[in-house]
Amino acid sequence: MLLKYFYDRALAQASYLIGCQETGEALIVDPARDISPYLHAAQQEHLRITQVTETHIHADFVSGIREVAAATGAHMYLSAEGGAEWQYEFADANTTLLHDGASWLLGNIRIQAIHTPGHTPEHLIFAITDTQASDQPFGLITGDCLFVGDVGRPDLLEVAAGYANTAEIGARGQFRNLQMLKTLPDYLQILPGHGAGSACGKALGAVPSSTLGYEKLVNPAFQFDDEAEFVRWLLSDQPPAPRYFAQMKRVNKQGAPLVSTLPRPERMERFLLNDVVRSNALLIDTRRRNVHVACALHIQPSDQFSTYAGWFVDFAHPVYLITAPEQVDALMSQLRAVGIDNIAGYFVPDEVDIYSGTLPVIDVHTAAERIRRGAMVLDVRAVSEYREKRIAGAVNLPYHDLPERIDELPRDRSLVIHCATGVRSQIAASLLERHNFADFAHVEGGLDAWIAAGLPVEKG
Repeated sequence: MLLKYFYDRALAQASYLIGCQETGEALIVDPARDISPYLHAAQQEHLRITQVTETHIHADFVSGIREVAAATGAHMYLSAEGGAEWQYEFADANTTLLHDGASWLLGNIRIQAIHTPGHTPEHLIFAITDTQASDQPFGLITGDCLFVGDVGRPDLLEVAAGYANTAEIGARGQFRNLQMLKTLPDYLQILPGHGAGSACGKALGAVPSSTLGYEKLVNPAFQFDDEAEFVRWLLSDQPPAPRYFAQMKRVNKQGAPLVSTLPRPERMERFLLNDVVRSNALLIDTRRRNVHVACALHIQPSDQFSTYAGWFVDFAHPVYLITAPEQVDALMSQLRAVGIDNIAGYFVPDEVDIYSGTLPVIDVHTAAERIRRGAMVLDVRAVSEYREKRIAGAVNLPYHDLPERIDELPRDRSLVIHCATGVRSQIAASLLERHNFADFAHVEGGLDAWIAAGLPVEKG
């Protein structure tokens, strides 16, 4: 038996290749939309990808299950649990529908589905057994049911997809799942679907795998014996769910379009920039810090590029980029990973310099002086970061909430904007510019630079 682990840092998402080396077959579990790493790994190991499955209908990225099946002819194994509302709409003759306890073989490897409703109603975990070594499973692929140090949040259907009164039902389901997992052997390997940084839980560990026994010992979720107390704990302090999550649920239920069918963005002529700015399209300026076209959203390339963009995209309208031609493919792949497929075109930076200005930016000492003179401090970090430490008197308004809460900000007072490092505050500054704010600047280096300069913060 062969097990390979794949990790997408941008999405904090894990997927797996399981191979039977005797028969030369491979199964992919929870594939991302870019399937090239799986194809390359299978080729390197002299395996044929014959099967593909996933633990549940994902909300945080576009599933690659149809991509794998189309590219390799792999047979799809999909959950049939969760009720009529949660059935896969793209299941076809090349699909086996799975109920609780169902099992199948990949050569000499047995995979058994265990229904674990909680994170989502249709969720499955997979027990993996190398039948040549034992008749007992060596590990569990737990998807978004159990993570290292955490469990999957049960409220996404309610807060992101609009399914009312589902959060508590899901939390109670997670409690029952944990009671079931407590009865299983401690030696079982835990292979989760996400790591630290994912919005599918609130305190995921950065270690890629664990054992069930260790999780029973240290994972906070296993420490509750009272269901009501567990539900209160699980539903509290969950991170905000990016707005694109609702779209991902729909796309992954219906079946995402194959990447090969999507058009490539066109290189746009400079004179079209004004038309794009005046339209309902989202224009994203990806150039170096603070070089900026007015009315664009300024997001520099990074591991978080797709998440940042996903907060602001309107799937009903196209997206345009200002970026170098050599960056188009990488950015397009990141955007498509979260279902932003309507990427209509891109502008080359040199050709739009005539329209470019700069976002106002200040260093921490200038910021401190402006604050002393009465400027309002706008902290655009997450609520959890703000609670941990902050500049005295700062108002916390996370950057992704600004479009809906822009009227809460004063226009007759100077604004000093900061995040942790200056990335999110740059996005916030571009949003304020789009809404015609005049007296604002964001802090270069953010709170990290503020603390490094010895300037005071409040804690707790």
